[in-house]
Amino acid sequence: MSEELQTAVKTAMSLLTTYGMSVVAAVVILILGWIGSGIVYRTILKATIKSSRIDTTIGRFFAGVARYAVLVFTVIAVLAKFGVQTASIIAVLGALGLAVGFALQGTLSNVAAGLMILFLRPFKIGDFIDAGGAAGTVSAVGLFTTELNTPDNVLTIIPNSAIIAATIKNFTANPKRRVDFVMGIAYEDDINKAMAVMKEIIDADARIDKDPEPFLVVGELADSSVNLIVRVWSSKDDYWPIKFDLTKAFKEGFDRNGITIPFPQRHLHYADKAAAE
Repeated sequence: MSEELQTAVKTAMSLLTTYGMSVVAAVVILILGWIGSGIVYRTILKATIKSSRIDTTIGRFFAGVARYAVLVFTVIAVLAKFGVQTASIIAVLGALGLAVGFALQGTLSNVAAGLMILFLRPFKIGDFIDAGGAAGTVSAVGLFTTELNTPDNVLTIIPNSAIIAATIKNFTANPKRRVDFVMGIAYEDDINKAMAVMKEIIDADARIDKDPEPFLVVGELADSSVNLIVRVWSSKDDYWPIKFDLTKAFKEGFDRNGITIPFPQRHLHYADKAAAE
């Protein structure tokens, strides 16, 4: 065996003796860390899915954060096995995270708003809401955006920060809703007769709740009409059917009983010029 080969063998044996156990340990740590991160992810995800009080989206988020946290600590442990100063690595990661945070302020504000939505749960998938300048049925709630389907089936994507910063109206959160009507009749018509017609129509509709009791009053003596105000309560699912059906029924009831819904009008009085002189 040549002298060069003997030197190379001795060097290899020395390196193997010095770093062999470290390499084996590093490989074992990597395998255990990878397996452990998967176990942590699945455990947290299953726990959140089983809980009725935790949204699936937030469960996936925290499961992902926990998984990557385990992987980061695994890499740091591996580097420590080779004598790398992990304190400096942690400092660099901290500085990098701070720089990324400044660069992505808008995105991070959406993430923070998304977490607030997921925790506070002002709405859920399937609710009809008015938020962030748009109204529609919630189809998805993510960490960055919320997706709505408008009544004409247009997908609208709203940044979470815009939703959390404004007023949120949830039209389907409560089981009951109030349906309001304003019906104008002519000044010459019989008010009591008109109100009796409307009450008969209301009493005949089984979808309208008896408690709270329907509200029917003379609300305003307007320029062209006497305005009757009607307020009834019903299930939230019957809101629009009742709104449309009763509007039609009131008009037909008025027509059958000779009650007029007047057009806007003004009476003009001309002074007699000769008499004025």
